[in-house]
Amino acid sequence: MEIDILERRDNVANHNDQKHQHHEEHHDTSNDDHDHQGHDHHDHHEMMIQDFKRRFIVSVILTIPILLLTSAIQQFLGLDWGFTYDSWVLFGLATMVFFYGGWPFLTGAIDEIKQKNPGMMTLIGLAIVVAYGYSTMVVFGWSGRNFFWELATLIDVMLLGHWIEMRSIMGASNALKELIKLMPNEAHRLNSDGSTEDVPVDQVQKDDQVLIKPGEKVPVDGIIIDGSSSVDESMLTGESVPVEKKVDEEVIGGAVNQDGSLTIRVSKTGDETYLSQVVTLVQEAQESKSRAQDLANRAAKWLFYLALAAGIGTFIIWIALGNAIDMAVQRAVTVMVITCPHALGLAAPLVVSVSTAISAKKGLLIRNRPPFESARNIEAVIFDKTGTLTEGNFGVTDIEADGAYDKQDVLRYAAGVEQQSEHPLARGIMRKMEEQQERPPTVQHFETMTGKGLSGTVEGKQVQVVSPGYMNQERMDYDTAVFDQYSTGGKTVVFVLIDGGYAGMIALADMVRDSAKEAVERLKQQNIEPIMLTGDHQRVADWVANQLGIEEVYAEVLPDHKADQVKKVQQSGRKVAMTGDGINDAPALATADVGIAIGSGTDVAMETADVVLVQSNPLDVLSVIDLSRKTYRKMIQNLWWAAGYNIVAIPLAAGVLAPLGILLSPAVGAVLMSASTVIVAINAQLLR
Repeated sequence: MEIDILERRDNVANHNDQKHQHHEEHHDTSNDDHDHQGHDHHDHHEMMIQDFKRRFIVSVILTIPILLLTSAIQQFLGLDWGFTYDSWVLFGLATMVFFYGGWPFLTGAIDEIKQKNPGMMTLIGLAIVVAYGYSTMVVFGWSGRNFFWELATLIDVMLLGHWIEMRSIMGASNALKELIKLMPNEAHRLNSDGSTEDVPVDQVQKDDQVLIKPGEKVPVDGIIIDGSSSVDESMLTGESVPVEKKVDEEVIGGAVNQDGSLTIRVSKTGDETYLSQVVTLVQEAQESKSRAQDLANRAAKWLFYLALAAGIGTFIIWIALGNAIDMAVQRAVTVMVITCPHALGLAAPLVVSVSTAISAKKGLLIRNRPPFESARNIEAVIFDKTGTLTEGNFGVTDIEADGAYDKQDVLRYAAGVEQQSEHPLARGIMRKMEEQQERPPTVQHFETMTGKGLSGTVEGKQVQVVSPGYMNQERMDYDTAVFDQYSTGGKTVVFVLIDGGYAGMIALADMVRDSAKEAVERLKQQNIEPIMLTGDHQRVADWVANQLGIEEVYAEVLPDHKADQVKKVQQSGRKVAMTGDGINDAPALATADVGIAIGSGTDVAMETADVVLVQSNPLDVLSVIDLSRKTYRKMIQNLWWAAGYNIVAIPLAAGVLAPLGILLSPAVGAVLMSASTVIVAINAQLLR
């Protein structure tokens, strides 16, 4: 939270310049603007990290002479390095540390006070202002001892803690920039005379006609007015099989045209396009996600009130007991400085740093800390199907042969034709041949039957691999009972024709990940509900769900409705993690309490997610939850160690045992603080 406060402060400071700059750089399309914003945010976060690092290094360098010039430390070391005006040199060095090193905490404290929500910044601000103010009075003649070395070391430790924390949580989202990268820069626009010209995408207007060649990405949303082709929309919609598109059907910008030329009439440009709407959904979901308030910040809030109350109370009691004002002030200042423990600034960052290192070894990339830390409370995990529970690769599950040919013949002849195709189903058939360590026969006269299948001459025979639509169109006989069995089981079926006659059929399915079933079982054992959410057909989703034992299934969910479905699950009162890999999952990942991306997925999904599973293993979802629970437990322990010593130190510093001659000196208080800092550091390492 303190980082957010600093970001807001810096944003306010630069607001007018940025507003003017954005106005000048605004374009007709949103692409450059989104790209600029993502880049700007990333650079801003990086600059803040460098700023804390710089302030920390400078402050540490200045702290060394402060320590050497402190009389209490000299006495402890048995040295005497005092000289005329050494207190003024000490004052000058401490002033530089106070204003340069302490500046983020002072401005952060002001922001917290304005928001009437004191926290870590206010607690640190109180301690350093009181220590600096009192020590300055001592330099200018007030009776007492200065707190310059406590001031300097407190600022050093807090700067170190913030620097460690900011480096650990640096996950400024590049999702919007990654989305824009998916779009081609140019489009082949058709002129009225039939010629084509390549123009930048942002110059394409609504109702323009655009040519899309085989293998190219669709530059904008539009309606097909000429041609037919299969279009791969898997990264956009989650549909695992390329979709056959013909005249009067819509194509989405960012999809990949596969085997035929298409001419489209542009229907949407700029902010209206599907991809831009996904950008907006991701933005809205990220902005609306409630920010978990840092545990250390909540502890700091109560310590701030405690420090104020203890300091004021100590001063009043010492005055009431007839002591001198300077003695009462010294006691009050000691109490307020001691109440801000050095260890509190490191309690959370050290655990964060260690857990980040552990997660990296486990193949978990933590991009956003608060959601990761809240993963311990997850009650439902929503899985996208394609590429998450399944491999996103088709494999042959069944082969049916008819009459003159056996199953191996059907596979061989099909592979002969399919080796020339890049279609996912073709790759599935070729993979089956590789598993059998067989080479496909050579093919001649290969051609694509657009929207229907493939054909070629294999070993002197005319071979066609065609769709069910072609079989029905040609009214060819085949075993409809077997076909229906495969189809209702969520499998995709292709038919093999040899010399014009039906030879057999091959059923393929998106292969379920080996680790997915175990992940589902273990989630259930922990009373966490596994849920499937997919844009794929209901029968395909049901087939995968039955294999995995998932009971709650939402299929045929439109891409822009996935986030709504996540909200519905949340509205049932459950804390939700979303696991996905596609662009269409990005808004849902951002909406969920914890967004988990599969590492083999799109850059967009990974940049939007809070955690990335580098090894693309659904079992790692359980590792995320387990590490979150252990991290939280260790953080609570550290907060107790960090703040717990106050239970002893504050009463002693206030002088509760003064009648017995026991009075906690600032030096002893500093030793106690150091001890709690060491304990916190060791305890954080025990997380390993």
